[in-house]
Amino acid sequence: MPGYLLANVKHVHDPKRFSEYSAQTPELIASHGGRYLVRGGEVDPVEVSGPIGRVVVVEFPTFDAAKAYYHGDEYRRLTAIRQSAADADLLLVDGYAG
Repeated sequence: MPGYLLANVKHVHDPKRFSEYSAQTPELIASHGGRYLVRGGEVDPVEVSGPIGRVVVVEFPTFDAAKAYYHGDEYRRLTAIRQSAADADLLLVDGYAG
């Protein structure tokens, strides 16, 4: 069953630094078997209580793979860059096998 990383990048206050983060994440995501399902694009916040910015959804082969990506040493370094450049909410979510 797949696992997902969902991100709501609410505000980028250092675009140059955020570009550094964005340039490095695709290869790292792929190395964990992940792929982007959503990476920006138009958003229609039909039932939202907080700010919505750039929405990102990444699918990993399993929930454990999603956790390994997020908690891994390589992404931890990128997390520091992202946190210094933008305000974002991130969630790891286990998929549904209906």
